[in-house]
Amino acid sequence: MVFQYETRRLSSKEVSLIAMMSGVSAVARIPFAAVPSVQPCTFLILYTGYVFGPVAGFMVGAVTALVSNLFLGQGPWTVFQMLAWGLIGITAAMLPKLNIQKLGILVFGVLWGFLFGWILNLWYWLAFVYPHTWTTFVFAMGSSLWFDLLHAVGNAVFILLLGDKTMQILSRFKNRFHVTFSQPKTSLPVYPL
Repeated sequence: MVFQYETRRLSSKEVSLIAMMSGVSAVARIPFAAVPSVQPCTFLILYTGYVFGPVAGFMVGAVTALVSNLFLGQGPWTVFQMLAWGLIGITAAMLPKLNIQKLGILVFGVLWGFLFGWILNLWYWLAFVYPHTWTTFVFAMGSSLWFDLLHAVGNAVFILLLGDKTMQILSRFKNRFHVTFSQPKTSLPVYPL
């Protein structure tokens, strides 16, 4: 995804907007660190992917984890947070193609509250739990149920309170800043041999 982002033809305004969304998402996570697993960055990554597409959604998700962990603590979990939030951005880009609107976005946000936790639990199970059995796997996945529930509820609250306005703002900026590049037409006719 990073390679695709680097090779795409984006206007400087689009690059700036995606960088700004990454910064806002990372900064929004920091004050909520005191409330376990309530993370407004998930909501922002979801809407960025929904409006700007999978590559932008992934980039905002990955950069959010990397930058916010400069303040909250880097570690081997950062890679899995980058992956999980990046996947939220990628999968959110499929929602407009499936014509999923408000209620579907709400359900999607709630589901990703749990999936995010399970991706991080998988890392925990692989790195710290021994032996790797089905029993230890189930316990590792269930160990953060309350935190995952808080993440899901937090996503639902942010989507209900701020979702419509966020969608309007991001869509307006996308329409204003998007530039389409086209190939120049040749002035000479081309004849088949």
